[in-house]
Amino acid sequence: MHILIVTDQHADSLGGVQVSIRLQKRFLERAGHTVTVVAPRMHRQHPGDAGYLDLPSVPVTVDREYSLTLPGRGTDRFIDARIPAHAPVDLVHVQGDFWGALIGYRFAERHGLPVVHTMHNHMEFGIEQVVPFPRLAIRGLLWWQHRVLRKRSTLAPSAWSYLNELALRADAVTAPSGHFARLLEQKGVAPHVEVIWNGVDDEVVEQVLARDVAGEPSEERRPIFLWTGRMSAEKRLMEFLEAVRLADVDAEYRLYGGGLLLAKARAFVERAEAAGLRSTVRFMGKVPYADSLAGIRAADALVQTSIGFETQGMTVFEAAAVGTPSIVSDPNIAGELPPGVFRQPQDGSVRALADALVAAAADIRSGSWPTIVPAEAVEFRQSYQTGRMLRLYESVLHSR
Repeated sequence: MHILIVTDQHADSLGGVQVSIRLQKRFLERAGHTVTVVAPRMHRQHPGDAGYLDLPSVPVTVDREYSLTLPGRGTDRFIDARIPAHAPVDLVHVQGDFWGALIGYRFAERHGLPVVHTMHNHMEFGIEQVVPFPRLAIRGLLWWQHRVLRKRSTLAPSAWSYLNELALRADAVTAPSGHFARLLEQKGVAPHVEVIWNGVDDEVVEQVLARDVAGEPSEERRPIFLWTGRMSAEKRLMEFLEAVRLADVDAEYRLYGGGLLLAKARAFVERAEAAGLRSTVRFMGKVPYADSLAGIRAADALVQTSIGFETQGMTVFEAAAVGTPSIVSDPNIAGELPPGVFRQPQDGSVRALADALVAAAADIRSGSWPTIVPAEAVEFRQSYQTGRMLRLYESVLHSR
């Protein structure tokens, strides 16, 4: 089949959704299908792909990483003219909630095609975190949405009615986690949301496992904890570093990534070290995906710290895939995971996280820390999740 994936940002731009789309595309093509990814054109150098259909766009960030394409007749004509007649689209997979969603639904409606919509964004939480006047922003989004699509939702105006407006046009709605799916159902976005995880790249997992970089437990060896992600407030980076200070165990902490809080984090660590911190905190910077997974494999534990923000919490899935247990702060993410792959602090406080680090360090040294056999963690891999998505596609096509 020919699947048209439509999203808000180019697949080569930075972001977890973009990583998952690139991976989905590769595994769908490996299964014998054609995939075209429709998104705004990027305004910086990037690898590109023959399966990308780049839309006319304007950059919306200073670094020209992200772009915007206006939905409308001009964009409609642009797409229609570039989908070859010999390879008609069978199904539209919307993986965006803003202009990408509006563009995707307009295409599906024009051509009478079924739609699967994967909702990645906790819009209400995200807008409250990054927009100065969130209610005004929601009103603006709804006004824009109703100009581009005919209004159908009967929910009171909110981020949830915005998403419901989209879901009403879909043949199936999916989410990358059970807790986000339940939230969407509770808020009236859709009566049923299928849970299909974003998977971890099978090939990269195998490459990392072949390096055999996992350490052996030892009373003498310092435990290694790893934190990775965007260094911003919603990820609770500073709360994590405060927990490291409070725990003050003889351990090494490796932090991967960058962001607005990097300078503040470095200054905090310098002050803690000057005050006699026993732990070593190393800022590893941004690294390629394979190196990030290798770093996770080499660590004794991955530490997940955000609470209430993630719609999946991909890092803990990556850790399980390569055989590394996690300390999981978010109870929603913990609820997704099978027993034996994680430990959880008593609550969401910094003190509880510090206590969890102390307990984990002791268990790592004694050899009683959980062990994961990567070969048995197949459900975390992309091949497994692509198989589940293909079955959903087939169900949607057969129901038409």
